Parts: sequence; structure tokens; C-alpha cells
Amino acid sequence: MKYKEYNRTEVVQYAQKWALSRNPKYYNFDNVGGDCTSFVSQCILAGSKTMNYTKDIGWYYINGNNKSPSWSGVEYLYQFLVTNKGIGPQAIETTQNKIEVGDIAQVSFDGERFSHTLMIVKIENKFIMKGIQIASHTFDSLNKPISEYDFEKIRWIHIQRVGI
Repeated sequence: MKYKEYNRTEVVQYAQKWALSRNPKYYNFDNVGGDCTSFVSQCILAGSKTMNYTKDIGWYYINGNNKSPSWSGVEYLYQFLVTNKGIGPQAIETTQNKIEVGDIAQVSFDGERFSHTLMIVKIENKFIMKGIQIASHTFDSLNKPISEYDFEKIRWIHIQRVGI
């Protein structure tokens, strides 16, 4: 397997451009469960330029009716990223002090089920929640401190590289 770097600058540029609007190339999932994970997938794609077209277990988007569950599903994206050893973005679950811009946070509002995906776009101080800023859809946000969310649990996902 060959690898390439994940371009964090392009991730942030995409997030800044589309956080408060919708890219017409992608279906808007706001009315069918939320657009947060699709938006984060779009950001990841901007930085990886590589999809994994493996039916059902890959990570890809062709159109709103032809996409992998991991493109728009919170738990499916997590499972794909942390178990992927093939083509596409590869990640690990990490700790807050090891995150970087272009990484992902997922939050659980009830303490049981992770239900919202956020793209980290700015880090002023990774040791405090208000020092980490995100971009997201569903609850459209840009440069919002993660501390403004009222969540029970959070997990951090660090994208390590991209399989090609």
C-alpha cells in the first residue's frame, strides 16, 4: 500500500468556503437526519482527494442516492476511518491534546450515541475546549468554539494519512 499526505490546508479552505452554505455538487441531508457528516466528508475529500468505492463498507459519494453509509452517517464514518487499511483516509481515535486542524470531533448529546460530526478548523489552545474551533452543517457554524456545544461525550479522530 502506498500513502500520501492529508492536505489539512485544503480541508480548512473547503470548510471555510462551505460551512455557512451548501455546495450544489452534494445532496443536502438536512431534512433526512442532518448534513453534518456529509459536510465533514466533503472536507475530508478536499484534503484527501481519494474515495474508497468498496460497496457498503467504503467511503464514497456519487449522488444522494448512491453513496456509502460512511459518507453521511456519524457512526459509519467513524468506523470507516479508524478501521480503513486500504484506499482513502485512514485515522485513529486520539486524545484532545493530539488533535490537529483538519481532524474531526464527534459529540454525543445523550452520553450514549454519537450523533454530530464537526470539522476542526482552528486551534488556539488544544488543551481547553474554547480554544478549539469547528465548522459544521445541520447547525451551520464556522469558527465556533467547541465549548459552546452542550454535549455529554466527545471523541477525537485524527486523520493520519491517505491510502492510494
